[in-house]
Amino acid sequence: MRDPAHILEAEGITVQFGGVRAVAGVSLAIREGSITALIGPNGAGKTTFFNALTRLVQPTSGRLRFVAAEGEVELTTMPPDHIARAGIARTFQNIRLFTDLSVLDNVKVGLHGRTRGGFWRALAGNRAEEQRLTGAALEYLDFVGLAQREAEQSDSLSYGEQRKLEIARALACGPRLLLLDEPAAGMNPQETQALVELIRRIRRAGVTILLIEHDMKLVMRISDFVYVLDHGELIAQGEPALVQKDARVIEAYLGPQYRPPAGEAN
Repeated sequence: MRDPAHILEAEGITVQFGGVRAVAGVSLAIREGSITALIGPNGAGKTTFFNALTRLVQPTSGRLRFVAAEGEVELTTMPPDHIARAGIARTFQNIRLFTDLSVLDNVKVGLHGRTRGGFWRALAGNRAEEQRLTGAALEYLDFVGLAQREAEQSDSLSYGEQRKLEIARALACGPRLLLLDEPAAGMNPQETQALVELIRRIRRAGVTILLIEHDMKLVMRISDFVYVLDHGELIAQGEPALVQKDARVIEAYLGPQYRPPAGEAN
């Protein structure tokens, strides 16, 4: 029976490609309103798990249950577009923006599943709908700090700004659960700090967050709970302070030279 405090429960998720088990019987639960991290070395199966969760790959076995606005739904065999409509949005390890569109139009694309009559129809001549889309997109851009860049081409933004734009587009889908795949990758310290503040604002806005991240200082600062994968298997789970002291985690991922960051309130 699902715990009512959980927005997502994964039971025994396995993803197998030929003779390789990229994810091996992983079970985890995401508490609603939390920031949860999924960490582990390269090749541990983290992004494959995200892909299974969003149905970009079909789980070989296991079960995924999610609490959408209308109640509990089974995700395991649900098409990807239905996953988004159920209330799960994501970003990708490699930024995926529409570089031929403006910053504003990239966010409008994220709104397509919430339009009346379809996104392209709205842009093609439904004036009231187009105005509604523009107003909503500007609100999301303002939320991530890009409202003044609306008319620019998306590829003119800095790397950190492109990350923010991808997050704004994901938020435009209206998610209850937001999946962030290495959001701090390639960022400088100032951009990382801005990202930390943005993630906290997203959580305060009522969105639950599951993130993959290699920046352990970021993970330990903002996470309520941490799961650790290695070679597709779940090797540890718990609060950050406990996970970073786990001998299996130190051996498989953090290394003996790792020094825990000073604590900081979420």
